[in-house]
Amino acid sequence: MRGPEAEENPLHLTFHAPRRLHGAIICPALERRHALATERLERRLTAILAADVAGYSRLTGADEEGTHVRLKEHLRVFIDPKIGEHRGRVVKNTGDGMLAEFGSVVDAVRCAVDVQRGMAERNAETPQEKRLEFRIGINVGDVISDDGDIFGDGVNIAVRLEEIAEPGGICVSRRVQEFAEGQIDLTFEDVGDQKLKNIALPVRVYRVQLANDTMRPRPALMLPDKPSIAVLPFQNMSGDLEQDYFADGMVEEIITALSRMRWLFVIARNSSFTYKGRAVDVKQVGHELGVRYVVEGSVRKAQNRVRIIGQLIDATTGAHLWGDRYEGALEDVFDLQDQVTASVVNAIAPKVEKAEIERVKRKATERLDAYDYYLRGMSSLHQEKSKKATSEALRMFKRAIDLDPDFASAYGMAASCYVRRKVYGWMSDRAKENIEAGHLARSAAKLGKDDPLALCWAGHTLAHVLGDLEDGAALIDHALALDYNLASAWHFSGWVRLYLGQLEMAIDHLAHAMRLSPLDPYLFAMQTGTATAHFVAGRYEEALSWAEKAIRLQSNFLGTIRIFAAASALAGRMEDAQIAIARVLQIAPALRVSNLQNAVPLRRPEHLARYADGLRKAGLPE
Repeated sequence: MRGPEAEENPLHLTFHAPRRLHGAIICPALERRHALATERLERRLTAILAADVAGYSRLTGADEEGTHVRLKEHLRVFIDPKIGEHRGRVVKNTGDGMLAEFGSVVDAVRCAVDVQRGMAERNAETPQEKRLEFRIGINVGDVISDDGDIFGDGVNIAVRLEEIAEPGGICVSRRVQEFAEGQIDLTFEDVGDQKLKNIALPVRVYRVQLANDTMRPRPALMLPDKPSIAVLPFQNMSGDLEQDYFADGMVEEIITALSRMRWLFVIARNSSFTYKGRAVDVKQVGHELGVRYVVEGSVRKAQNRVRIIGQLIDATTGAHLWGDRYEGALEDVFDLQDQVTASVVNAIAPKVEKAEIERVKRKATERLDAYDYYLRGMSSLHQEKSKKATSEALRMFKRAIDLDPDFASAYGMAASCYVRRKVYGWMSDRAKENIEAGHLARSAAKLGKDDPLALCWAGHTLAHVLGDLEDGAALIDHALALDYNLASAWHFSGWVRLYLGQLEMAIDHLAHAMRLSPLDPYLFAMQTGTATAHFVAGRYEEALSWAEKAIRLQSNFLGTIRIFAAASALAGRMEDAQIAIARVLQIAPALRVSNLQNAVPLRRPEHLARYADGLRKAGLPE
């Protein structure tokens, strides 16, 4: 079983069946025995690579003999030789994983990358439920060597890093990152200081960024039955990286304008922006996003002038359908956006009614200074999910509101910051912040009667933060009537319908959100909502299937662990359920059956009772 961690809690503690490989390494009795013999044993500095198979208990439960044979084959034919190729030494192959050491940190990282990429290729033709996917942790440290084995904190940390890695992923310590960065053409994502199990001091952890198309080949998506389009991030040509927010804002406005046209199928910003900073093949983009058309371009902002260059490409053939350049004063930026949008529309559908083009030109604000603060707030929200970034975004949105008190979208996005604060447990004064969130949400709804983004976030805030499900659902429905392509509205609608007990509608709305934004960073949340809807409907195996998909994408979300625990218990998988609920209680020690509705506001008593029964059987206290 894969081990989700929760972003609400900095403790990254993976729930597992008892460790067959690494228990001997971390066993206190063995450590004491070796400590007594320290003076007689060899010590050396080495790079340690620890790996195990994610979900090994589940795999062996389904096919014990077949899983064992396939694991041995992968180790013998591919992984062990790959370690030798990179001048490493296999310390042990035992149970569901292995331990290796390298004289070079760079060799260890290169080996790990080759293993994960090679395993992705070897798994390509294997059904998802039978795939053997490794998690890898790498550390560099002083170890004790005894009779071919290695011991010590350097090993223990590598093991714990492996435990918090995602299936198919690699986690490394700061020392590994410092040695390897600049020596290898890889990107390391800083995930902060982590308190690892049985490790006294926090460890700075980095994830090795491996291209998704290399690690997990994406299946082609069918083209919708109407014109479909994705607008890729425009290149910032200003020579100032801090102007990225402005270029991104240009694209978001164009996406918003296009998405209001019901006859178009428009990919959400969260998916199209996964291509930011990458050299892409538009045919591949069309293949991965399931669209016929792709818009790409650049923005140059210098002093008080703006230049936008855009082009429209048929992703199925690579043919250029339209391209143009737009230039004007900074105060004319809204007109420039309108010109780009109208040109795209006219290139796709020359006979589109002029009224439709005019309707999408309506702007949420005419104040350029307020708009600039709004874009900065959006940039902060999109950059990272942290308390600091959320507070900065809220400050920017409130500044935009100060400059333009009628700016509905700014109210809506400010309200969204309180949703994030609640989800991740960052509220310091819940009663006060609930009042602030309610004020912002109702202001967004009042001012933004024709603004789908403002209505969407207003509805989500009322439903999720204040528990006002009916008014929240009505506002989200209004947003969808204005913008049928707004993926976030479909996503939020799915959760609200789930809470209201409209399960099949919830599943349909979440499915539509996933199709509009197939590469969304919050895809795991959509999958968790789908899992929850299937669970309360009594379809436990389907719930587990969706929960496992969510875990593979994001292994640190409490909601996923919680539904996995409940579904496992009622599906009869008690070992998985007990391990999961232990993890839940580590993350949320105050959670009880009696206060479950505070976390999961299911309106129908029988749905809440089923959820409570599942968690109770998993081991959640009353």
